[in-house]
Amino acid sequence: MSSSKKQALFIASLITLWYSSNIGVILLNKFLLSNYGFRFPIFLTMCHMSACAAFSYVSIVFLKLVPLQLIKSRPQLMKIATLSVVFCASVVGGNVSLRYLPVSFNQAVGATTPFFTAVFAYLMTFKREAWVTYAALVPVVTGVVIASGGEPSFHLFGFIMCISATAARAFKSVLQGVLLSSEGEKLNSMNLLLYMSPIAVLVLLPSTLIMEPNVIETTLSLGREHKFMWLLLLINSATAYAANLTNFLVTKHTSALTLQVLGNAKGAVAVVISILLFRNPVTVMGIGGYVITVLGVVAYGEAKRRFK
Repeated sequence: MSSSKKQALFIASLITLWYSSNIGVILLNKFLLSNYGFRFPIFLTMCHMSACAAFSYVSIVFLKLVPLQLIKSRPQLMKIATLSVVFCASVVGGNVSLRYLPVSFNQAVGATTPFFTAVFAYLMTFKREAWVTYAALVPVVTGVVIASGGEPSFHLFGFIMCISATAARAFKSVLQGVLLSSEGEKLNSMNLLLYMSPIAVLVLLPSTLIMEPNVIETTLSLGREHKFMWLLLLINSATAYAANLTNFLVTKHTSALTLQVLGNAKGAVAVVISILLFRNPVTVMGIGGYVITVLGVVAYGEAKRRFK
């Protein structure tokens, strides 16, 4: 087999793993939080972060998948801790929303990330885009408004948590660019995850004990009742790390444009699979709203590329 064919096969395998892990963790979260009776989104997020901390350490220190980047100063550590808290908020918000919203609607709201990124970039860095780029964000927001009106399983609290998680995700990406802007402080996403994950666990542990006080008792009870409970939690947590690892590798081995196109398609695939698995009711209006949002995201990415 020629080297070009090997490279193409390698990238295709990476993309397949990226899709499987990203969609898999969303569907497993939904299954655990809504269908399985495991109603502890903060504890679930802590499991994810614990797995990310352990697997990151093994991948970087022992397997040397990427070079280890050391933290060089206390201010840099404080910046990473700040990012970790925002990261926690985004993941917890997303997991809480899955208790109340179907995956299809969750993905539609999540597609508005570019809108929040543009808003935070303007407010925090005064970075302005071309008017065409901002115009492309109109259908992004309009589509979600339409999808919300046509969503049979709409839940206000779930919607607020989903919007908050999406905004926090966008805020984290802009904040990361601001806080770790100097060459000496920049970390690749895998090293950043290595340092953020243990901090996230320290933040989430007291939050879990205060806000989900009966989590240990209920989890042990579910573990006795369902023999695959612990296996599901382990697979779910490992998949959360795999999603981060494959996202890093796909970013490294493909272009930004390819990543953008694949990302948009991934959301659509997740929506279709979730509807087939969970049989949640959908309407033409809801699907139409989601399509408008995705087209807006595609137009935004294209406008940003052309008018950079």
